[in-house]
Amino acid sequence: MTTFDDRERAFEAKFAHDEEMAFRITARRNRLLGNWASSLMKLTPEETDAYAKAVVQAEFEEAGDEDVIRKLFGDLTAAGVDIDDAAVRRALEEQTVEARRQLLELK
Repeated sequence: MTTFDDRERAFEAKFAHDEEMAFRITARRNRLLGNWASSLMKLTPEETDAYAKAVVQAEFEEAGDEDVIRKLFGDLTAAGVDIDDAAVRRALEEQTVEARRQLLELK
């Protein structure tokens, strides 16, 4: 085994770990966003759980965060919550920080 091969494997392992962490952070963030939006819509605990799962699923519709933002904003306005796009984006940023913090605490 050469040093180059060892370094290459180390970089590949780090890349795989970083990708997995990014996925886990995004999934946790989306669940937190679902809980946040549910509280604004005054959903029951059962509805909150189902809605949080639906927000996590929304992430898989297209690349990036726009699908999640669109879902949250649409559902909130349909429920009569007075909110703007900027507030949803701010919540997304705040929940990203919280999700990262929670996952780092688990290590």
